[in-house]
Amino acid sequence: MITINNLRKVYNTGAVAVEALKGITLNIENSEFVAVMGPSGSGKSTLMNLLGLLDTATDGTYHLDDQEVSGLDKNQLAELRNRKLGFVFQTFNLIPSLTALKNVELPMLYAGLKPQERRERAIIALDRVGLGERTHHRPNELSGGQNQRVAIARAIVNNPAVIMADEPTGALDTRTGEEIMAIFQQLHQEGATIVLVTHEPEIAQHAQRILRFKDGLLTSDEVVENRTIAFRKEVVG
Repeated sequence: MITINNLRKVYNTGAVAVEALKGITLNIENSEFVAVMGPSGSGKSTLMNLLGLLDTATDGTYHLDDQEVSGLDKNQLAELRNRKLGFVFQTFNLIPSLTALKNVELPMLYAGLKPQERRERAIIALDRVGLGERTHHRPNELSGGQNQRVAIARAIVNNPAVIMADEPTGALDTRTGEEIMAIFQQLHQEGATIVLVTHEPEIAQHAQRILRFKDGLLTSDEVVENRTIAFRKEVVG
């Protein structure tokens, strides 16, 4: 699903060049659940920006679902991003004036789907994350955990090749964070490919595999032992 070879990213800040990623090579297979960890400045956020097509590499190659992305212009990257990727952020990134339903419909609006299909698919996505009864609530009428469920529904509504999650439990309490991770695990069991950035070891344990970064290098690639599997179907918080 994801293949990168000798991926480098250099940021030029005046007279100083900072090499954020130093030749990373790795594969992420279809339906894998991978956690990315590392201290501040390790390169994990840079990696996510590159994998998420939010930035371009200085050198190296990146194939997403068998398509080479280097050389694509901004419009092509945006179209590919909308088609192939779903994003979940720490701060939810929902539009406050829109209902849960309308927030989830947004990726399909950009994809050009008709209103009836957008509505039907958004309702199904909200049902999948346990918010079928909250479709007409706005973000300020929902809890933090419910808002993150809306964000996950928005991420999956276009059936993306990969779900990218950047600290998805960072703004939540421990109990709600575990409930959100149970949703990610259920999506993974249904076949989703997930790449998740976290600084919390207990959250990383929900993944199959943990990539650890330090100083722009991939220092560890390990399979998770005693992986946490806990699905909760009831809607809480």
